Amino acid sequence: MISGEYVEIGDARLEYKRIPATRQGLPPIVLLHEGLGSIAMWRDFPERVAATTGTETVVYSRRGYGRSTPLKAKREVDYMHVEAREVLPKVLERLGIQRPVLLGHSDGGSIALIHAASGHATAGLVVMAPHIFVEDLTVASIEAARETYRSTDLGQKLGRYHDDPDHTFWGWNDIWLDPAFRAWNIEALVPRITVPILAVQGEDDEYGTRAQVDGIKRLAKAPCEVVLLPACRHSPHRDQPEATLGLVDRFVAARA
Repeated sequence: MISGEYVEIGDARLEYKRIPATRQGLPPIVLLHEGLGSIAMWRDFPERVAATTGTETVVYSRRGYGRSTPLKAKREVDYMHVEAREVLPKVLERLGIQRPVLLGHSDGGSIALIHAASGHATAGLVVMAPHIFVEDLTVASIEAARETYRSTDLGQKLGRYHDDPDHTFWGWNDIWLDPAFRAWNIEALVPRITVPILAVQGEDDEYGTRAQVDGIKRLAKAPCEVVLLPACRHSPHRDQPEATLGLVDRFVAARA
């Protein structure tokens, strides 16, 4: 059975779901969604992760996403650092979660890396299509998404998953296209990570190249495995779900 509840963090009310463990001795998994994600946008992936691994699985929507408290102000360049260092530790503390495996997608992968590099206890990191620096390809795709949002019904579609789709979209799109964001870079943080890393990238990712995961592998001092998935774009859990679940299961089992 999945519980759907809210946790209060400062002046924000964040939705979360918790799927109980069916096996003992494994660290919990906490899913961190992409820049336009939410609990609902993961679809059935959290349930499949829990069923495959047997471990407790927790997923939440960050502020400005899903049914969580909407954004009140424009995002700043350091928004992922703030989430990783200030918000996520409070979420884990309030939910009583210790030393989780963080499973992050895109922005969520970057947040997982920053969190672990900042000295917070984790059992390991699974990062799917993470960003450690800003690429021209990423900016071009986000510019294209801006035009799609303006000219199509993408906003209505996002409204199925977010209470305030306009603020959700523009909160993500505006900061990534802000000229100041081109200097965003977390490469210097990667060597500070002391737990194993599994970095997964789709070979056809439209929002980043393999330079992201190769950079993690090159910079990491901890064990790091890189997996490139064929016939896969920006979302391995959607484009190659069985392969992705198998990788997550193997990684989590090794943390027992």
